[in-house]
Amino acid sequence: MRHIFQKGTNPDKPTLLLLHGTGGTEQDLLPLAEIIDKEANVLSVRGNVSENGMPRFFKRLAEGVFDEEDLIFRTKELNEFLDEAAEKYEFDRHNIVAVGYSNGANIAASLMFHYQDALRGASLHHPMVPRRGIELPDLAGKHAFISAGTNDPICPAQESEDLKGLLEGAGADVEIHWEDRGHQLTISEVRAAAAWYQEL
Repeated sequence: MRHIFQKGTNPDKPTLLLLHGTGGTEQDLLPLAEIIDKEANVLSVRGNVSENGMPRFFKRLAEGVFDEEDLIFRTKELNEFLDEAAEKYEFDRHNIVAVGYSNGANIAASLMFHYQDALRGASLHHPMVPRRGIELPDLAGKHAFISAGTNDPICPAQESEDLKGLLEGAGADVEIHWEDRGHQLTISEVRAAAAWYQEL
């Protein structure tokens, strides 16, 4: 997978896994890593799917309707890429915190839904529930931060509440942050995510 790796200055810190939104690239969220943790490793990945020339992490059938088969395949692909990257760049595979926006937040949530040890935690900006009706792994000891907009036309508030409930039901510790905004990523929610991250 196309990616950028930046080695951090403190090996005890998590590796920040940056996952962009639809049409983004591996460059997009690098400024967020600066705000969240200047000392951490950064692994920023570009989605392997192209939708009308726009990079994504998995296919969709329509706005808000995921191609579930492709989601499962791409989640497995990303999880295996993390295994390889941890070996190549010599970082702790069990200390990865994802920072995802929109489509990137959805694939990060999907990692937690499918693989118990894929992530230590995830900062999910404007996510949706990746899959419904499946049993989640035991996520005790895992952490999630969800930021959502009360007027988000793409991601209804109920999606965020449902996702919080599903993750908590699997044992994860979840914090939700509301903004009186739409689907855009705001500096205030990034600062809230940074404050959450400092408590990990």
